[in-house]
Amino acid sequence: MATGFDVVINNGTLYDGTGAPPVARSVGIRDGRVAALSAVPLTDAREVVDAAGQWVLPGMVDIHTHYDIEALVRPSLSESLRHGVTTVLIGSCSLSTVYVDGADAGDLFGRVEAIPREHVVAAVDSARSWTGPAEYARALEDRPLGPNIAALIGHSDLRAAVLGLERATRPDVKPTRAQQLRMERMLEDALDAGFLGMSSQQLLFDKIDGEVCRSRTLPSTYAPAREKRRLNAILRRRRRVLQTGPDISNPLSVGSQVFGSLGIGRRRLKTSLLSAADIKSNPAVISLMAPLAGVVNALGGDFRWQHLPVPFEVYADGISLVVFEEFGSGAAALHLADEIERNALMTDPDYRRRFRADYEDRRGPRVWHRDFYDAEIVECPDTSVIGKSFGRVADERGGLHPVDAFLDLVVEYGEKLRWRTTISNHRPEVLRKLARCPGVQIGFSDAGAHLRNMSFYNFGLRLLKHVRDAERAGTPFLSVAAVVRRLTGELADWYGIDAGHLRIGDRADLLVVDPARLDDSLTEYHERPIEVYGGLSRMVNRNDATVPLVMVGGRPVFRYGVAEPVVGRERTGRFLRAGEA
Repeated sequence: MATGFDVVINNGTLYDGTGAPPVARSVGIRDGRVAALSAVPLTDAREVVDAAGQWVLPGMVDIHTHYDIEALVRPSLSESLRHGVTTVLIGSCSLSTVYVDGADAGDLFGRVEAIPREHVVAAVDSARSWTGPAEYARALEDRPLGPNIAALIGHSDLRAAVLGLERATRPDVKPTRAQQLRMERMLEDALDAGFLGMSSQQLLFDKIDGEVCRSRTLPSTYAPAREKRRLNAILRRRRRVLQTGPDISNPLSVGSQVFGSLGIGRRRLKTSLLSAADIKSNPAVISLMAPLAGVVNALGGDFRWQHLPVPFEVYADGISLVVFEEFGSGAAALHLADEIERNALMTDPDYRRRFRADYEDRRGPRVWHRDFYDAEIVECPDTSVIGKSFGRVADERGGLHPVDAFLDLVVEYGEKLRWRTTISNHRPEVLRKLARCPGVQIGFSDAGAHLRNMSFYNFGLRLLKHVRDAERAGTPFLSVAAVVRRLTGELADWYGIDAGHLRIGDRADLLVVDPARLDDSLTEYHERPIEVYGGLSRMVNRNDATVPLVMVGGRPVFRYGVAEPVVGRERTGRFLRAGEA
């Protein structure tokens, strides 16, 4: 017998993603979309879910991931999906796999995003069936996608495909007129296929893997000003997005990218810049970011900072951590792929003197605070050092320099030495200010990359906890309705995609949250193997009791952390194209 609805969610408190106050509503879902919002329970359905005492929210939007590789071989993307992220953006930081082959993709993603190169090469070469962006989008939709995917085209992808990776990473090589026109045509093709815009990168400690171009910076960092202007002009004309990151060592780079959003004498450029972070090493910088965004937008720009709304805690196995790329001695160690050669370098007295000098140099901008007293050892074959900082270990070993204590342990135990530190976003009061700032977008999870280093798959739930805790303590800084909008509808509207809302006619991408379980389980550390990456253990968050239900396209995909049978077998998400909202 035919039923009125496919699924009904009764008795929940609905937040629709617009910022409107919550209302008690029952949600009726039919054919993948919201068909009814009722003040009384609905019954005529194949499945009825009781959400009494729970929140019903639009699925969250993650605007900064590196799922480009995983989407090809494990398209369920379940680590994000299980936490209610139902839409992800790929193609960040100038990196995408639309035009490059497996070998070049391995060089581009392997080191900077800490996805083992051999798995990148295998994934791209085995999956590649496309010759351009429209076919690429169809190839994604042919896979059993878990969440929806929207995409940016990577500037480094364009350059490497047109110039060749070796020539694209040489400062003396400029594109010919024909090569410039080809890049512009490739960008136009991507925008025609529904890509949201282009990502670029100017950060100079993002390094290339492999042998031919090893330790060079990403191709987009070599682009001359004319090349960037012409590509940006296309984005301005098409009203699409530029996502980029500045060279933080050069104030002119930061200023040009911020003020480049302005449309004086031309159309403004929608710009999303990496990133607003309360960095321990330079706490004054964050106080300038929000006012700068306010000034640019008041002058007619359309500028946003990207922001991770939780403490930026990172883990590392030995010296394998991207922050070491920002100074010479750290980059020199990471340049050596062979462990024997690397250990020989790290025992060399001259090298250690250079490392100590870099460690103690407090001049200039930097991401890592370079304080081994603020770095805790969490795993090591020598159990006597677990729970201690490298600084304390140095003190206990006769007053060694902390650098020597660190390098001694790395040489002895390699990647069996695991440690952690918090680099930024450590002050709750600053996080509250950033959460309210209209010039800040909530995102930057890096999901799918840095598999052993960073784990922010549930950043949205953690922000909801922060808001609810403050509200219960009588010190509210943002309403639940407002933060839901920031995590959902605000992002979908700015990027122009069909997501982020729960109104009649909207896509039924949603999650049910148990507010009583917005608790300390959200910060627990877990690891899970990734079968398609040879069993590599990935850092994850698992707080399954917090999310009773996740749905994509009107179909249940997760219940209390358990995947439904459709996940990984049938497509629930789709490729979201710009302007379809």
